[in-house]
Amino acid sequence: MPPATRHPWTRALLGVILLSLIPALILATQRVAYEQTQKTVALVMDYPALSLQARRLGLEPQALLDRYKGLGLNGVAVYEDVIGSLEQRGEIYIQPGAELAVRYPGSEVKAQNVYVRSIRPGAAEALPARYTIPTRQVQVGGETWTEWPTDPRFLPTGPNREQIADLKAQGLTVMYRPYADDAVRAPGADWPDVPFVAFTGDEVIGARTPELLNDINVRLGQRVPALIEGNGQRGLDILVATHGGARMFAMNPSWQNRLGPEEVASKYGLAASERSMRLLYLRPYPTVGETEAMLSRLTTLLASKGVKVNQPVIEPFQDNTLLRALSLMGPLAALLLLGLSYPLPRLGMLVVGMSALLAFGLNRFHPFEGAALVAAVTFPALGLVLRRHRVSDWFLATGLSLAGVLFVSALGANKASMLGLEPFRGVGLTLLLPLLLVALSFLPRQDIRKTARDLYAAPIKLGDMAVMALGLAVFALVFLRRGNTTSGVSVTDTEAKVRQGLQDSIVRPRFKELAGHPLGLIGLSGVLPGYLGAMLILGGVIGQSSILNTFSHFHTPLLISAARVFIGLGIGLIAGLVLIEAFKFGLRLWHTYRPEGQSRLEVQA
Repeated sequence: MPPATRHPWTRALLGVILLSLIPALILATQRVAYEQTQKTVALVMDYPALSLQARRLGLEPQALLDRYKGLGLNGVAVYEDVIGSLEQRGEIYIQPGAELAVRYPGSEVKAQNVYVRSIRPGAAEALPARYTIPTRQVQVGGETWTEWPTDPRFLPTGPNREQIADLKAQGLTVMYRPYADDAVRAPGADWPDVPFVAFTGDEVIGARTPELLNDINVRLGQRVPALIEGNGQRGLDILVATHGGARMFAMNPSWQNRLGPEEVASKYGLAASERSMRLLYLRPYPTVGETEAMLSRLTTLLASKGVKVNQPVIEPFQDNTLLRALSLMGPLAALLLLGLSYPLPRLGMLVVGMSALLAFGLNRFHPFEGAALVAAVTFPALGLVLRRHRVSDWFLATGLSLAGVLFVSALGANKASMLGLEPFRGVGLTLLLPLLLVALSFLPRQDIRKTARDLYAAPIKLGDMAVMALGLAVFALVFLRRGNTTSGVSVTDTEAKVRQGLQDSIVRPRFKELAGHPLGLIGLSGVLPGYLGAMLILGGVIGQSSILNTFSHFHTPLLISAARVFIGLGIGLIAGLVLIEAFKFGLRLWHTYRPEGQSRLEVQA
């Protein structure tokens, strides 16, 4: 491997990087301070599901709610009433037209319509004003009925204010879940005074009509909309821009029921401590015992991770444009230094230009987001391009990667990305491009056409092919596994259990780093001959890239990501040093070992 070029601009560019680290460090400090104030979470249970569970057991919902409150539950989610709810409470009476016509032959009843009358005075008469559906009043059998052209049972009819007031009086955090229906004249006009609103379905009310969405934005008032994990709702970004948002994690019943209470509690605990979820939307298990076990374990986990169960106070993250602009020069200087350090300067500058164009292009030429991706792909490669001939060079590479972390956080963290509304663009590149940047720096300082001819004419042995195939397979597995279940490469049951144990007890390190750092150390040690060392250094690039990749998830608290990375670095360093000595011992044994029979023959000869 050729040495890096010591360009005259090297010191100046390193100086620019160091100066740019100052505003980046200030931004990182401000972010940590903000995240430390956001460590409260509400345990919100689906109230209709709780009520159904109680009724099936012959209990009153309040009695079961009190049991769960004793285990840490501090919130409930209440859905908007529908006209059918009024029927169930005995406030109105609904009769199909066909049945009413049989009871009162010769009346003006239309068989295809539905008729509603009041049991509580005025209940049925007050409904038509809420909707655009044409209705009329008719007299049938001496009673006043409201005639509806369609069955109105599923039309939303506003909140059950008495129920909500009772739940609030108990000190519970109440979340309101309104329904969307085009027939409602003024949706949101009668929403209750609650802290959080979670919309149902794949879009918020009014998402298809700009005027109505603007009305909803105004009527939301001081309520904070919930951002449901894994359910991007159309139009929600407009509301969040005005009111902020509370990240919410929920599990659908079919998924939850396939897992035990311990596993479910672990997932909710992880969501609160490592993914900044402020609302944990719980559903009861089919049995009370399982539900109580889940709640008990969850509150224990949250306490161990320093997360308080209380009504969250949502404060939006405020970024500093000036400090972000000052930080922007660091990644650009690093990318330029990388290109100038190539043995082939023209190739280096071509690589620099293409990398910058790709990073900014993927981010629609937004300067801060583009520069964040530049930092994420440049710093993992920079150290191993500058120096890579001894074990101590791993510390330089790691130090530059950690410097890149500050730039990624400073440039990529904003109000939207901290809520997960703007995911980091180019996550796949953060693993792929640094490998390519380091691999291209291996090209010798000669005419690239000669290098191509030499590579084409180089004899390849079967062992070489096997090693290269193994390396490609490992990289493909790492790339496909950059998410837990991407491209059909899922987490095994054994690995899932190991992960759960680690994340419940400590912050779980990333396995790419646990493997990548030892590979890089072995490659830098020179203990393996030929191209094997270069391949192991590329394995080390994966470990460095994973450091930056870890911090590209802006909804994860900065200190949690830092703990994960430093645990990985510590374990990787120890494992790498041990493996270097193991390889040295193994190679000495390989070269000096002689079978007993062979030794006697050599002596006789």
